[in-house]
Amino acid sequence: MSPLLRRTKKKPADRVVTLIGKPGCHLCEDAREVVGAVCEETGATWVEKDITEDEELYKAYWEQIPVVLIDDEQHTFWRVDPARLRKALGADAKPG
Repeated sequence: MSPLLRRTKKKPADRVVTLIGKPGCHLCEDAREVVGAVCEETGATWVEKDITEDEELYKAYWEQIPVVLIDDEQHTFWRVDPARLRKALGADAKPG
């Protein structure tokens, strides 16, 4: 198979999670806790963006916040499931 057709699976540490929210949003606070914990556990980098400071983000996501992107692609909105986020990052499931 051509190397161009093979997809290399990224390691969690090579992924960037973006949390888009706004101040005073209780769902955003919940999402921040989940994203922070999962990224700390997996080694993924995460950043937070405020829709009240970015007109393009506001137009794109104001009805969905909080929104989670992985490598700039939308993963979820409103509620963040930690197991689903781990899986999307390519991490093994957290031991139970």
